[in-house]
Amino acid sequence: MIALELPAEIDEHNQIHLQLPEKVAPQTAKVIVLYEDKPLSKKPMQLGLFAGKIHMSDDFDAPLPDSFWLEGKL
Repeated sequence: MIALELPAEIDEHNQIHLQLPEKVAPQTAKVIVLYEDKPLSKKPMQLGLFAGKIHMSDDFDAPLPDSFWLEGKL
């Protein structure tokens, strides 16, 4: 098996067009696409969407009981 690294662009139709070297014989091939996971839109993040939706218990930092560690129960 031979691996080739070729430059490619993903177009607006989510297609990639590749041109292989002439020395490659017609045959079945596997294609693996590696790309940076970038968001589709460049919208700035909107802060405060979940303001007031999260509640933290007053005893959040309190030690957990032994039953949690030994039996998996609270």
